[in-house]
Amino acid sequence: MTKAVQSQTAGLLAAAEQSVLFTAKRPAVVMERGEGMHLWDTEGKSYLDFIGGWAVTSLGHSPAVLQEALLKQSGELVHASPGYYNKPMIEFSQLLTRISGFDKVFFASSGSEANESAVKLARKHGALHLGGAYEIITLTNSFHGRTLAMMSATGKAQWDTLYEPKVPGFIHVPINDFDACFAAISSKTCAIMLELVQGEGGVNAVDPAYLQAIRKACDVYGIMLIVDEIQTGLGRTGKLFAFQHYDIQPDVLTLGKGIGGGYPLSAMLTTNKFNLFEQGDQGGTYSGAPLGMAIGHAVVQEIVRLGLAEQAATVGSYAISKLQELARAYPLSNIRGKGLLLAFDVPEGSGQPLVAQSMEEGLLINAPRPSTIRLMPPLIATKSDVDEMIRLLQQALARLSLAAS
Repeated sequence: MTKAVQSQTAGLLAAAEQSVLFTAKRPAVVMERGEGMHLWDTEGKSYLDFIGGWAVTSLGHSPAVLQEALLKQSGELVHASPGYYNKPMIEFSQLLTRISGFDKVFFASSGSEANESAVKLARKHGALHLGGAYEIITLTNSFHGRTLAMMSATGKAQWDTLYEPKVPGFIHVPINDFDACFAAISSKTCAIMLELVQGEGGVNAVDPAYLQAIRKACDVYGIMLIVDEIQTGLGRTGKLFAFQHYDIQPDVLTLGKGIGGGYPLSAMLTTNKFNLFEQGDQGGTYSGAPLGMAIGHAVVQEIVRLGLAEQAATVGSYAISKLQELARAYPLSNIRGKGLLLAFDVPEGSGQPLVAQSMEEGLLINAPRPSTIRLMPPLIATKSDVDEMIRLLQQALARLSLAAS
């Protein structure tokens, strides 16, 4: 590595310190390019990416189909205003409804926006059909986004007093506790909103019997069931949609992250029964813009064409088996997850040190909690990538002197 390269990185980091608003503690590297399963920083160091842009880079970094869609559509029509249909919007809507079983789609740019759309639709349902009901039951340790309303919907204890006053109308109950959920249902309840696998909460899945009981309760009381698949949708859990593991159909489904393969895109899907919005009730300047629609269509079509949901199931099972082998020598416990949304626990407080040491070894992983490591690599990950991840993770564990007791 030349001094000029080091100097360039140092200069970029100094510029970032000067001009980028602090919202997160970032390591002292600057990412420059990516391809497939790897990222490279400005000093040329390669990293095996098992974060996947927070489950965003579903096809890996800089996939050809995304590049081609971006180039082609940008030469035809980038934006036509949300007041008009455009061809990519219609084609992408048809693809999503066909593979999901839903009837209607609303497009946005972020997961928070998709979830906000779902909340608006639920409250519209409450106003029209449930005597003005507006409360939405969500889960503790859930994560639904960073707008003020979605921070209120989210069940993170750290956010309880942040940005007060909270947006009212959200009731939090523990995951897999149907009695608590049932007790929270009242004449004010218009919806139940949950993640089927809590990603930020530590990769905790709902139980099948619990979800089926919630589906039945929603049917009995006319309550909308919203499933937030911002992180789990489009193959992440080993099926195209996580709800397909549970033999239920939600009333509303939200998608984001992997739907655009790195391009900011999200969607809310629902059935004809809940096609309730009137003129002006919902919208967005970039909703259904042709550039994003063309990219989303290309990405999702490729996920389906390559069978990446099935590949995620196979590679995820392999990863769990290799982590279980590693746990014989190192203190990994509670290895869990579905597909390529996986997690394991480490000794108290060692999550962030393990993340930092793994990065030194050339492996990117995430610690959503002080003692939890989360893995969410691109869906193109292979068994060979898992083997390399295990090798690098083992090196990091050894350097930290973490060994099984």
